[in-house]
Amino acid sequence: MDSAWIRHKRGEAEGDGNMRMYDLIMKKRNGGKLEEEEIDYMVKGFTSGEIPDYQMSAMMMAVYFNGMDEEETLYLTMAMAHSGDMLDLSGIRGLKVDKHSTGGVGDKTSLALAPMVAACGIKVAKMSGRGLGHTGGTIDKLESFPGFSTEIPKERFTENVNRIGIAIMGQTADLAPADKKLYALRDVTATVDNMSLIASSIMSKKLASGADAIVLDVKTGSGAFMKKEEDARALAEEMVKLGKNAGRKTVAVISDMDQPLGYAVGNALEVKEAIDTLSGNGPADFLELCLTLGSHMVVAGGMARDAAEAEKKLRQVIDDGSALRKLADFVEAQGGDREAVYHTELLPRAAYAEEIPSPGEGYVSRIACDEIGICSLMLGGGRETKESVIDLSVGLVLKKKVGDYVKAGETLAVLHGNDKGKMEAAAKRFMKSYEFSDRPVEKLPFIKAVIE
Repeated sequence: MDSAWIRHKRGEAEGDGNMRMYDLIMKKRNGGKLEEEEIDYMVKGFTSGEIPDYQMSAMMMAVYFNGMDEEETLYLTMAMAHSGDMLDLSGIRGLKVDKHSTGGVGDKTSLALAPMVAACGIKVAKMSGRGLGHTGGTIDKLESFPGFSTEIPKERFTENVNRIGIAIMGQTADLAPADKKLYALRDVTATVDNMSLIASSIMSKKLASGADAIVLDVKTGSGAFMKKEEDARALAEEMVKLGKNAGRKTVAVISDMDQPLGYAVGNALEVKEAIDTLSGNGPADFLELCLTLGSHMVVAGGMARDAAEAEKKLRQVIDDGSALRKLADFVEAQGGDREAVYHTELLPRAAYAEEIPSPGEGYVSRIACDEIGICSLMLGGGRETKESVIDLSVGLVLKKKVGDYVKAGETLAVLHGNDKGKMEAAAKRFMKSYEFSDRPVEKLPFIKAVIE
């Protein structure tokens, strides 16, 4: 990326010549509040290497135990956002609205959501990453379309958004580099799970990405980072405050991840389910999420007065086929085969499909969502390390979810794989992920809350 497209705001460690990291650590350790210039000094110094890991580790532990107030969290977020490239999207006409998900099993939301909102006139200029875990990230899933590439020059990225309404490219390595470096340190010093640090990590990248408005999908449940709903709500509230304090329209939706989203888990399988949804045949929970997130994106983009009007527009672009055409236009604009949108047999397909029968009869009372993700990983659908190569064709398609009645021998899921040994191991693991009840099971609300 060239400097004409990004505003580069990196600086060396600056500030008061008498400022010392030792004093800042002691101040925070003793419960004091860090000022903006102190946080700037700390972030710039750590990013440049002038402040060593051991001092930043001590600071993170002090923050972990004493917390950060609203102002401190904003200062940290902005300092990290400005630690590298700040994307300049001024060449894109109109308001730009971004969506971020905290991630989960079967989360293919961007694949359907971006074409839906773009068909309503909202500009989606998005940076996405590859996945590390049970399935690939948005970019991996999009590469299920033959020829698709996110490696596009900035002129084409801008032109595609202006012409089509959507473009997705890979994250630049210099987007919020302080966050990347700081997260790696927190990961090995047991300081990840602090609400201010989690919120600032997510929002620093979103703010650096240049959107005018941000809609957040915060997952909660066994397959989410935030297992407890109260923790998900606290994180959502923290991020919404950060976004608004930074001058961006921000809304957070808290959604269920106690079972996989939709039925498909695995890259090409999830792409097919997103296409089914844009064709009007998607799973109810996935459609509900796309409509809820999309409504807030359409309102934030100024194309509807309220969520009800926005949802009506979103349903209309599915019904008239314009959302599906938008996906095809987007895929074609980035080198992919648009015919695969209309003929999903052109997507990668596994050599084998194996049905897993239910061992008993009853109502599905629980699905260990994270275990389903691990099954996909075992089949080759995810990455255990950054060097792992994903098999885009493999994964699972569930046939029964929580609350459904199952007869003995009825199919619970279909495994898609290319290695019989891996499929056998995944099938054994899968059998431990379902629990049953002889009584009907209440289906809890899928959307838990909306934080505005």
